[in-house]
Amino acid sequence: MNADESSLRSPGSAGRVIVAIDGPAGAGKSTIARRLARRFGLLNLETGAMYRAFALKALRAGIALDAIADLAKLADETHIRLEASGDENRVLLDGEDVTALIRDQSVTDAASRVSVFPAIRAWMVRLQQEMGAAGGVVMEGRDIGTVVFPRAEVKIFLDAAPEVRGMRRFDQLGPRPALQPDDVIRDLRARDERDRNRADSPLKAAPDAVLLDSTDMTLEEVVKAAEEIVSARLAELAASHETRIDRA
Repeated sequence: MNADESSLRSPGSAGRVIVAIDGPAGAGKSTIARRLARRFGLLNLETGAMYRAFALKALRAGIALDAIADLAKLADETHIRLEASGDENRVLLDGEDVTALIRDQSVTDAASRVSVFPAIRAWMVRLQQEMGAAGGVVMEGRDIGTVVFPRAEVKIFLDAAPEVRGMRRFDQLGPRPALQPDDVIRDLRARDERDRNRADSPLKAAPDAVLLDSTDMTLEEVVKAAEEIVSARLAELAASHETRIDRA
């Protein structure tokens, strides 16, 4: 067991650490969260997958994505659970494994639309807080460090230029995507606009978050930088814990 893992399991704050990763679409939050979870022995809770699962249910039910009353009623009848499974969580929607289904672009777009409503976000926040209440998790999304877990021990705001994020998203679509790069970048900019300007829980960096701009960085460089941020914070927590013991 290395020093970082020991500090995660020690008594006090470090033993219940929450790592919050926020940022816009296409910034690489899910990838970084998975790598950090594996590196530090944390449970990865991908909140974006929860919104996509709910959006999938709304699409299946034929509910208009702006019909807030119907969406709120649907939320009351919806059960979403994340289970750790290798590098990717299993996403269970009312007991059904929908992990593969929620990666469809239409579901992703629908998730962005339903997530703007305060009633839906409040419901999701409650679910996310329940899942991460015990600590020992890395959680990524758009309002984790500001709304879901404002007292998270580690906060990272992961960002990159829209053009870079758009091309990364385009590359994920496969060898013969239906969309062109300009279409993907335009859609991403529109999503940024919705996320940053919604009335409830807009996308923004928490005041105490560490900004990590990956525009000119490789994946491995971003992972290394994120690991260093977490390690530094864990060292601070461990030192603080030792100080309290010495004073006791």
